[in-house]
Amino acid sequence: MRNIPKGVLLLTLMIFAGFANAKVDPELLEWATQGDANSQYNLALMYGNGRGVPEDDKEAVKWFRLAAEQGHAKAQFNLGFMYDNGEGVPEDDKEAVKWYRLAAEQGHADAQYNLGLMYANSEGVPEDDKEAVKWFRLAAEEGDADAQYNLGVMYANGEGVPEDAKEAVKWYRLAADQGFASAQLNLGVMYDNGEGVPEDDKEAVKWYRLAADQGIASAQFNLGVMYDNGEGVPEDAKEAVKWYRLAAEQGDAKAQFNLGVMYDNGEGVPEDAKETVKWYRLAADQGIASAQFNLGVMYDNGEGVPEDDLLAYMWINLAGANGHDVSDAKEILAREMSQADISKAQELTRQYIKDNPGVI
Repeated sequence: MRNIPKGVLLLTLMIFAGFANAKVDPELLEWATQGDANSQYNLALMYGNGRGVPEDDKEAVKWFRLAAEQGHAKAQFNLGFMYDNGEGVPEDDKEAVKWYRLAAEQGHADAQYNLGLMYANSEGVPEDDKEAVKWFRLAAEEGDADAQYNLGVMYANGEGVPEDAKEAVKWYRLAADQGFASAQLNLGVMYDNGEGVPEDDKEAVKWYRLAADQGIASAQFNLGVMYDNGEGVPEDAKEAVKWYRLAAEQGDAKAQFNLGVMYDNGEGVPEDAKETVKWYRLAADQGIASAQFNLGVMYDNGEGVPEDDLLAYMWINLAGANGHDVSDAKEILAREMSQADISKAQELTRQYIKDNPGVI
């Protein structure tokens, strides 16, 4: 069972379209000084990139501003970006919005996308999902993959538009077809769950694999689950382990737990109690209740670690605090422990929670 978020809003970074080996042409400087907007814009790019001149964000801002004030859309976008990120000027979301809007109203797709983000994230303007959708849509219709993905997220979550899985799929697909990894993951989830499309494990596997190959941990985990369960692919424990490991090494807690289970049961890898404990611990430290419970069992049985009733009780206690049914296990442990040891284990639990506040 996979419970993968539909997505998050992503901030795209501006890439200056610089000049690889350029030097400032005296004519370019003269034209810029005389007020030619294109020359001002190109000179700003050179200062922004340090191409042909020493890199100088303040000078870049100066020339972007001169071009932007003449209505140059790319300069308006870049000036907005400089305010957005505090480069060459103090960070100022309202100024960023002002310049993004001017460029966006001229049809600049990156500016439309960034303006949508400002509305979605309440930066420089009050949060307004409908406005965010409006600007995402304009950029998406021009083929901007980030905007297509975010528009899909808005439809999937019913933010600024009525929830509509089919529309979400439509926009995810457009972004996924451009190689946008998060859209590929989300499209896989839609096929996996039969949302907006008929349920289709083979299609889910196809899109998970594309995202997984780009290093998306959640896609790697999901692909591991598909191999583990034989959904859309022949059941293959070794392939499951491969993908769980890739996700686990990126810190995916569910993958860490599942990898621990594979070592615990000797599925796809030789049975190995020490490796089991390693992966259960990593997942347990991220608050996975089943991993906490299993780690407690490992301490109770002395598997992969020295037998330790206090730590066994602590981990099982933590699992219970995270919603795992531990009543029988605690009762059995309590029979083997003195009241003083139970008190010590409870204190260990309290100290662990204090030291790791996000674990519960």
